[in-house]
Amino acid sequence: MPDRLPPSTKNRTTVRIVHMLRPLARALSRIAPGLAAVLAERLFFTPPRPRPSRGEAVLRAGRRIDLRTENGRVVAWRFGRGPAVILLHGWAGRAAQMSSFVAPLLGRGLSVVALDAPGHGRSGWTRSSAVDFARALRAVAAEVGSVHAIVAHSLGAAAAALALRDGMNVRRVALLGPAAHPPAWFGRFAAALGIPAGVAQQARARSERRLGIRWDELHVPTMAMTLTAPALVVHDRHDDEVPHRDGAAIAAAWPGARLLETTGLGHFRILRDHAVIEAVAAFVAAGAMACDCGASALADGRCESCSVEHELFDRDARWAAHRSMSPA
Repeated sequence: MPDRLPPSTKNRTTVRIVHMLRPLARALSRIAPGLAAVLAERLFFTPPRPRPSRGEAVLRAGRRIDLRTENGRVVAWRFGRGPAVILLHGWAGRAAQMSSFVAPLLGRGLSVVALDAPGHGRSGWTRSSAVDFARALRAVAAEVGSVHAIVAHSLGAAAAALALRDGMNVRRVALLGPAAHPPAWFGRFAAALGIPAGVAQQARARSERRLGIRWDELHVPTMAMTLTAPALVVHDRHDDEVPHRDGAAIAAAWPGARLLETTGLGHFRILRDHAVIEAVAAFVAAGAMACDCGASALADGRCESCSVEHELFDRDARWAAHRSMSPA
């Protein structure tokens, strides 16, 4: 069988499983198409186990956060104080892949939260999707409080756009090797598995009912047109996992977004390249202010809560506020 899997699923484990199950899927498609659709949907939405990463040592220095969400357990790690930046990996990845961004962001006075998305790493091995990633991202944001920025890779970038579309507020977004329309991968996957169009349509319908969203809604350039947070899109011209045109389309649709193109880094080395990391950290830190308590600050250098407390208990500040409200 020729290798016709979507780039996001091109690892040895997935290829081997698809090769093994192809005869079964084709047989079920003829005699029990409903069961074939169940098999296809489950296989497509189950991520392969991620490989170990040297970034695990970085995570051990963070404070672990265990959350129970509507999609099950989500594990994250928090570092430092200051405005929070959430790091979100891509399909078949894990938080440790994003660890190179931790120190540069901490060095700019920001705090960092890195999570293992549902079905990945320490968050358990279950079915997952861009929708599940987005829901986990919002759950972590609710736990953290105010979020200054998101740095997301690949499928995680699509999930970040979905979370923003659904009401999550941030001041900055950096998308690395972003996928423009993840459901497009399913057509190639179905061809590799050997199932006919009718079974593929049943699998799609099953996933839409389960996730509560239509696949058409997951087109990132369309979502991007409605988003207002300043965005930086970084994509390598020779990315053989997610094509460069995906990042270019997202940047073109996102109002005011900047596209940073690299050469020779591919889909994963972009996460470890010093120049990329510095560019992302500088972009994310722009305009960020931190209160002494660690929350995002207002113009006076304090967060809203500390600003009120300061005014209540500092006599000079209270008198200054009173005079500013008095008629001339």
